[in-house]
Amino acid sequence: MIYETHITARYAETDQMGIIHHSVYPVWFEVGRTDLIKILGIGYGQLEKDGVMLPLADLYCKYIKPLHYEDEVIIQTSIQKVTFSRIQFSYKVLLDGVLMAEGSTTHGFVDSKTLRPLNMKKFNQQLFEKLLNSIE
Repeated sequence: MIYETHITARYAETDQMGIIHHSVYPVWFEVGRTDLIKILGIGYGQLEKDGVMLPLADLYCKYIKPLHYEDEVIIQTSIQKVTFSRIQFSYKVLLDGVLMAEGSTTHGFVDSKTLRPLNMKKFNQQLFEKLLNSIE
């Protein structure tokens, strides 16, 4: 499954050269990731209430072409890999169908109280199956 999030680049996201600052892309990735998890039937907020957190373990971003203020971009988000203890997301940032940037993030499943790794299959098998079944 690939989920598309639409974002209009804001002026505050630009640097002195008028280009979207590199630090904005991980924030856009988070928006896409949050939207994707929500359409699978459980939001980040509910996950945290249920005792699961997804700390970031790895972040990669390749900048291909610059984006500017008011560009209307699409963030395509998909799940690339799921294990009992980790999940990897993939992102593509598109402007008018042209790839402008791409990246990935890897997150661990951890218990929100102890911050210890969590076996998601044992913790919530139904959600684990949904995550597995949504892999492209």
